[in-house]
Amino acid sequence: MRQIVIDELSPMEHDNIDSYLKRTLKQGPMIGLYWMELTPDLLSEAQQGHDEHGPFYLAVEVTNDGVKFELLVRSQTNLHCTCIAHASSVQRQFVLDFMDKMLAEEMIYA
Repeated sequence: MRQIVIDELSPMEHDNIDSYLKRTLKQGPMIGLYWMELTPDLLSEAQQGHDEHGPFYLAVEVTNDGVKFELLVRSQTNLHCTCIAHASSVQRQFVLDFMDKMLAEEMIYA
């Protein structure tokens, strides 16, 4: 799995990240799982024209000592289509910008 991981968080940093994600992202079906929704301007060619499979998401998982940002674009309605693909460079930059903002706002220096 292609992912970006922030690990070795202190318990307080862990709680701050979890709180931030609860405030800013849609909660997933399990505790500690969040969905980062991609806006239409971020969709790749593979996702454009697949409106029936949208919205498209990237998963964010809070673990015991860190947080994982998966770089697989997912659909909540379809698992087997060409629109389910690895994040494009624009989508990866969106994740990195989100992470930078989250870490700065929560004052995390891990």
